[in-house]
Amino acid sequence: MRKFIKPKAINQGKEEPEREQEQKDIPVNDQLSQNIEVLKQKFDKCSDVVFRPLKVGNNNGYIIFIDGLIDKVSIELHAIHQLLSEVTLDSLTAEYLEQNIMSVNQVVESEELGNLVDHILMGKTVLLVDQLNKALVLDAKGGVRRTVSEPETEASVRGPREGFTENLGVNTALVRQKLHSSNLKLVSREIGTQTKTSVIMMYMENLAPPELIEEVLSRLDRIEIDGVLESGYIEELIEDSPWSFFQQIQNTERPDTVVANLLEGRVSILVNGTPFALILPATFWQFIQASEDYYQRYHISIFLRLLRVILLFLALLLPAFYIAVTTYHQEMIPTNLLFSIASSREAIPFPAFVEAMIMEIAFEALREAGIRLPKVIGQAVSILGALVIGQAAVEAGIVSAPMVIVVSLTGIASFTIPRFNMAISIRLLRFPMMILAGLFGLFGIVIGSIILLTHLCNLRSFGVPFFSPLGPLKWSELKDVFVRVPWWDMENRPGDFTKENVTREGNNLKPSPDSN
Repeated sequence: MRKFIKPKAINQGKEEPEREQEQKDIPVNDQLSQNIEVLKQKFDKCSDVVFRPLKVGNNNGYIIFIDGLIDKVSIELHAIHQLLSEVTLDSLTAEYLEQNIMSVNQVVESEELGNLVDHILMGKTVLLVDQLNKALVLDAKGGVRRTVSEPETEASVRGPREGFTENLGVNTALVRQKLHSSNLKLVSREIGTQTKTSVIMMYMENLAPPELIEEVLSRLDRIEIDGVLESGYIEELIEDSPWSFFQQIQNTERPDTVVANLLEGRVSILVNGTPFALILPATFWQFIQASEDYYQRYHISIFLRLLRVILLFLALLLPAFYIAVTTYHQEMIPTNLLFSIASSREAIPFPAFVEAMIMEIAFEALREAGIRLPKVIGQAVSILGALVIGQAAVEAGIVSAPMVIVVSLTGIASFTIPRFNMAISIRLLRFPMMILAGLFGLFGIVIGSIILLTHLCNLRSFGVPFFSPLGPLKWSELKDVFVRVPWWDMENRPGDFTKENVTREGNNLKPSPDSN
């Protein structure tokens, strides 16, 4: 039975795009009634689609739009008022209306009814006039928009306070405001058979490698999906290693971060409907760098970066190390500390591994609850919950006090990772490390670390080694990895992303008292 049903379903799926293409090829008729009949059939049971009749000179006409997606004031002043008051000719052409009557910023002609449907669904306004075999498409989008505000996931002490919004036009404008160069190019794509989501790829023509641009566009063009609601869809569909714990594409809410990466020869992808832009290629070290590292003095940036690297290792290995030394390698613990740990664990019925798993799962549950609860009470619930549960667990003899300290330090360390997705990856990898430590002790941690390091060195992000410049080692590019040297010493852009126009600043920029 399945052999007969399955081919039929496949054939129906292939016929659907062909049927839509046939509908798109229907030309605009010079008989207004026929055009309106086709459009009303297409928008049957769509109560938000408005068909407004009006007189254009001596001819009948229709303005068609979706309520809530257009700027009604703009259409009223620059289209409807103009048509009703200034058109006096008996013989009209689409060119005459476009050039002499319409005062909307963007007006284009269309000769196919299928394209008109797409324009209406995208929030544009369509004008159809009797005796004209062309329609005018007016771009006066409106609707509810969120204002530009400070990004919530990438707060900084020093630096710009503006973040991307859900509106693609606003987001591209935010980038243009910071990058006044004709070399900034924008290539648009429409992805999603149902949502028809606008996607824009941004790059610097004089910096981004042509092969990178071609590869990104090729991967975007290969996407076949019914809808794209967030940039995470695009990220999963174009990354190199989808099974890896680590994301190979950076996302950000900050326009200044996008501009900084464009100036290094990378590419950015902006998706309509989300404030998160994608940056590629990405390396591991980008995810432990904060935007304000480049805005404050390099001494502070060096200290904070080294601190983040140390805390990243603690977030990954501290519980596993505690399990290993308390279970297999007690001789490594100082005597007084060993007696203290032993006395605190005297009444605990579980081994250190089970104890750690209980506390880690409880901590992750509290952290997730704090995110999902309303912002006003979420943080308080997560903090108070951790304190209450930790204290109660110690008093009940379920876990020991040292384990509560270890898990708390691990959680604090994971909060210092600037990129949320990288922090999640480290939190997930912590559990395999704990399992290896519980089975093999420090030897298990070494095995896990070697496997993890090998995986990181094998990853690629659009042809760029993910662990670069440490794997492979490039001494000349270590100025902006663990540390951030002064701006006057960072003469060149990273060589992994741009091969031409590598120099980004002049020579001898180091300030001195006698410099002119």
